[in-house]
Amino acid sequence: MQCTHLAHIIGFCIIFVISCGTPAELRTDSIPVVSSFNLERYLGTWYEIARLPNKFEENLEKITATYTLNEDGEIAVLNRGFNVIDQEWEEASGKAWVPDPAQPARLRVSFFWIFASDYKIIALDNNYQYALVTSSSKEYLWILARDPVLDEAIYQKLVALADMNGFDTAKLIRVTHN
Repeated sequence: MQCTHLAHIIGFCIIFVISCGTPAELRTDSIPVVSSFNLERYLGTWYEIARLPNKFEENLEKITATYTLNEDGEIAVLNRGFNVIDQEWEEASGKAWVPDPAQPARLRVSFFWIFASDYKIIALDNNYQYALVTSSSKEYLWILARDPVLDEAIYQKLVALADMNGFDTAKLIRVTHN
């Protein structure tokens, strides 16, 4: 593993440990996850359409997240992106699980053995073609889609929903996939 990969993984973990002390106005506790969720339909590859800035995805484009169900019920997570500065692909492998079966759209994800963070799906269309995902802090937000391009009207609808829930959508970074 190259140093840049390790630095991104460690950075990701540190950010989420720090987020435990997130001020109340930035916490996502009051934002509900989607009520109807089928994990098996969510599995597969998602393209990152937009995100709030974060250190662990700095300089990355063409970002995908692939979720695969393991035999033990855990979810293998593979995040992949192209670093436009280093001109190389970076990957981070992790695992996710559903801690509370009553809220299957609220997962925990870990990329580093002792650190785990929330993965909250707060919007998802009926066909599992696009999603709005956050963590325990409003500093983290992702718009995901099954295709590398998302219809602009749907994108604006998701941005409006995020804005309504207190996210700083003016800072959203649109991800390129070409």
